[in-house]
Amino acid sequence: MDIMLGKTLFLLVCFILSCFFIISTTRSRRRKPLTAAATPPGPPRLPIIGNINLVGKNPHRSFANLSKTYGPVMSLKLGCLNTVVITSPEAAREVLRTHDEVLSNRGSNNSINSINHQERSLVWLPSSSPRWRLLRKLSATLLFSPKRLEATKDLRMKKVKDLISFMSKSSEREEPVDISHAAFTTTLNIMSNILFSVDLGSFDPLKESNGFQDTVIGVMEAVGDPDAANYFPFMRFFDLQGNSKKMKDNMERLFRVFRGFIDAKIAEKALRNNPKDVTDGDGDFLDALLHLTEGDEAELNTNDIEHFLSDLFTAGTDTSSSTVEWAMAELLSNPKTMAKAQAEMDYVLGQNGIVQESDIPQLPYLQAVVKETFRLHPPAPLLVPRKAESDVEVLGYMIRKDTQVLVNVWAIGRDPSVWENPTRFEPERFLGKETDVRGRDYELTPFGAGRRICPGLPLAVKIVPLMLASLLYSFDWKLPNGVASEDLDMDETFGLTLHKTNPLHAVPVKKRH
Repeated sequence: MDIMLGKTLFLLVCFILSCFFIISTTRSRRRKPLTAAATPPGPPRLPIIGNINLVGKNPHRSFANLSKTYGPVMSLKLGCLNTVVITSPEAAREVLRTHDEVLSNRGSNNSINSINHQERSLVWLPSSSPRWRLLRKLSATLLFSPKRLEATKDLRMKKVKDLISFMSKSSEREEPVDISHAAFTTTLNIMSNILFSVDLGSFDPLKESNGFQDTVIGVMEAVGDPDAANYFPFMRFFDLQGNSKKMKDNMERLFRVFRGFIDAKIAEKALRNNPKDVTDGDGDFLDALLHLTEGDEAELNTNDIEHFLSDLFTAGTDTSSSTVEWAMAELLSNPKTMAKAQAEMDYVLGQNGIVQESDIPQLPYLQAVVKETFRLHPPAPLLVPRKAESDVEVLGYMIRKDTQVLVNVWAIGRDPSVWENPTRFEPERFLGKETDVRGRDYELTPFGAGRRICPGLPLAVKIVPLMLASLLYSFDWKLPNGVASEDLDMDETFGLTLHKTNPLHAVPVKKRH
């Protein structure tokens, strides 16, 4: 259904059925306060819909603008959903650290509930759940531990070499490259080899496998797009924005792929009766998960595995590849900055011919470029929504139980009271400073913090700088068709993650080392 038509129908239905909400709204207003602490300030609310009219197609930007008036702890009423938006490092610290336990659970939305993902997902399960602790433990020990990251280092290098080989062929033909597709293919193949021991992506845009990128982006958009059913639960039946259908269709495509691998692994184990154990260095992540489905006290079933893999698969591919694309877009828009990054690599690496992961710590300016990209273009601009398990006070304001809490890391990254020249791409601001993205510095938390910090952070902070450094060290870059750097399109599309609306195309020019 067309988005504008869906929105129109949504507003119409809201007002037609408004009588059903008048009584409940009146009761809510008569409720006596439970504490002397004030509720957070916020904009005036319209009858029934509250502040839905202020959300817009880019909520992170709308909320950032509103916070300039109403402050860093801002209250919104989105239909039936009470929401508080956090837009300062101090408030973020309170949410992500001080009151992490109370604010660490999720308020799953309609698209998630439409496939019962909230019952099996590492992202959406309550942090108090034994299943959540199991999934968190599995991802930490079998995927992202220092031991496992070291064991998969050669794999990452091989896939980045494949990327450079593809770029070299495009350079010889002087062809523009879709940076979004190339970066996604690389991260996809890194993840698919870790999970399944196969390449799922191809640099050939005509290959059928390349539908994965659209599928993953479709999932992120279905989860993150504003949805009438999230604001008025009785409207779930209508699916006005089509998010539930979009979620079901895209997740089913992923599940079909996963079921294929699961069935093949089970058949293979039955034939040889000698299951591999990834903890001993053999097999892949799926081998280890299937081992947990065996016996009378199995900890997982194949349905659990499908949902778990979908979390790892979508988050592990989408965020890293989009960050590389944004970094390249910013560097192409700022040629002097790109030249500085390349000069550093030429000086440090000399004639080595290839970037190794071990080289990255010796490249402080490149690391600053990555941090600056995360500041301006955090993968999840509002992080994943949290929900208050009980009343809690943040910077003197009372956040009521069951309130949705959004941390607007996009706004924090552009706050002029925190950053000088906040809208400019200036990696120099990080040189000589210890500010990092690992959840300790609340002015820069693109991966979140606390117990809900992104479990894939250790892998992401290896993949992103390695890919970016390899592209900059091996090639010079120019925009196609005479596009000037200052005219480069930087429009963005909002979902759970933030994407460049129009994929970046650039021409690689082979460098001589």
